[in-house]
Amino acid sequence: MRVFLTGATGWIGSAIVLELQSAGHQVLGLARSDENVAALTSAGVEPHRGDLEDLDRLAAGAGASDGVIHCGFIHDFSRFAENMAMDRRAVDAMLDALDGSGKPFVIASGLVGLAQGRPSTEDDPPAAFGRGETEEVVRKAADRGIRSGIVRLPPTVHGVGDRGFIQWLVDIARSRGVSGYIGDGANRWSAVHRLDAARLFALALEKGRPGSRYHAIGDIGVAAKDIAAAIGRGLDIPVASIPAEAAAAHFDGFMAIVFALDGSATAESTQAALDWRPEQPELLADLAGRSYFEGRSKYAVA
Repeated sequence: MRVFLTGATGWIGSAIVLELQSAGHQVLGLARSDENVAALTSAGVEPHRGDLEDLDRLAAGAGASDGVIHCGFIHDFSRFAENMAMDRRAVDAMLDALDGSGKPFVIASGLVGLAQGRPSTEDDPPAAFGRGETEEVVRKAADRGIRSGIVRLPPTVHGVGDRGFIQWLVDIARSRGVSGYIGDGANRWSAVHRLDAARLFALALEKGRPGSRYHAIGDIGVAAKDIAAAIGRGLDIPVASIPAEAAAAHFDGFMAIVFALDGSATAESTQAALDWRPEQPELLADLAGRSYFEGRSKYAVA
């Protein structure tokens, strides 16, 4: 299969490339810069020049392929609404190119905000914000003769080289001299290793049923207090509760909102449908290593 992949040079996308190649697929990767072209070429990926705002190039890439995985997204939280609108336009352009083809189209979505107080399941409708609206558009594309699917990712997709939310929490803890959690720290985050997530994307592409939702879950839920404790051990600093009214200042604004959410989730239906099981280390095992304490996040830290 020739697969068009957006976000091919990203944290998850680069792992998906390896997973697809190991299964014998050819990868056509979206490349927005000369640096991306060089990186993709060296990885054995055919570059497709363009970006998420170039709708004609996105449509051309989708139309020239046997299937699409859309992982590309601009993680600039100061322009979140603008980036969500851009993502929706990109998805619409690629879906239009696949109309009636029967080809697979798989997107990345998120699990945060689906359910509070209990683990979310694949049957839960998408959140009313973020990628939720786009997720529903993709699910309904099954009625247009597209084998559409959604892979919902947990708050943290972890592993060596991670520069996302967990690394951001590490950076904040280092800068504050204390590893904090909000309130009693009982809220939980689900998690998955990057390589397990990549394998699920490939399975959803190959075997997914039209309009299906899949959960990439390794840890059903890790308490925020336990995450903070692991970070404290790694940095050899104190661990403390941060009152809700002080969370925004301590956690650098947006991260206070994210770290307070309950993002636990299960993947029972996903495992049954695609015969997928997580095989890589869980989140706290990764935090027991040194990689998170020797890097920096991709986000600004005050």
